[in-house]
Amino acid sequence: MIIIPAIDIIDGKPVRLYQGDYNKKEIVAEDVFDTSKNFEDLGAQWVHLVDLDGAKKGKLVNSNIIIKVAQSLSIPVEVGGGIRNFADIKYLIDNGVSRVILGTSAMEDENLLKKALREYGEKIAVGIDCKDGYAYGGGWLQESSIHYIEFAKRLEKLGVKNIIVTDISKDGTLDGPNVDMLHELKKEVSMNITASGGIRDISNIKALKEIDVYGAITGKAIYAKTLSLEEAIKVTREE
Repeated sequence: MIIIPAIDIIDGKPVRLYQGDYNKKEIVAEDVFDTSKNFEDLGAQWVHLVDLDGAKKGKLVNSNIIIKVAQSLSIPVEVGGGIRNFADIKYLIDNGVSRVILGTSAMEDENLLKKALREYGEKIAVGIDCKDGYAYGGGWLQESSIHYIEFAKRLEKLGVKNIIVTDISKDGTLDGPNVDMLHELKKEVSMNITASGGIRDISNIKALKEIDVYGAITGKAIYAKTLSLEEAIKVTREE
């Protein structure tokens, strides 16, 4: 399992939201680039960037800082938030982003997803944001009528290899990830599952490692100092 530290971006600054609520944002660091470089220096294998302004507006907003990070780090960077057309996917990958995460567009535009997968394969991941078992889109503002396991199975049939699963009700709460939900999903699909939302401390990392997910995204726990990134990385490497 790999640990993927996260930076959510609003107005060019690293922030954290509470349960996906844009009105409950907290600036957690001064600079996106410095924060991501620090993660690399601590041994992170990937960095996860989310353009929250983009997610809300449905188009890339903070692409300049995202590209700067992708081109400056020696570790791969994955990006999500507001990526709704092929030109944006191409722009990000052409400029050094290693993995592009589609969310709302994967739910609403199957043709875009198919085209992206044909062109870029495993460089495309899909974010499944869910609450009470159902998938959400539009920067967490719109509920769908599709169950998260059904959605994941549909994605697997299309050839998606990487999914990032967030329980919105857990995100930014430090209440612990929804391990049961992830475990259920793992029984149904064979894609790489990255867990996101709610991670608080090293016990959560151990619980996720136990169910053998591909990755764990953590942001708030690192900023709140309830989780040491170095310790988390060390635990994932132990046999």
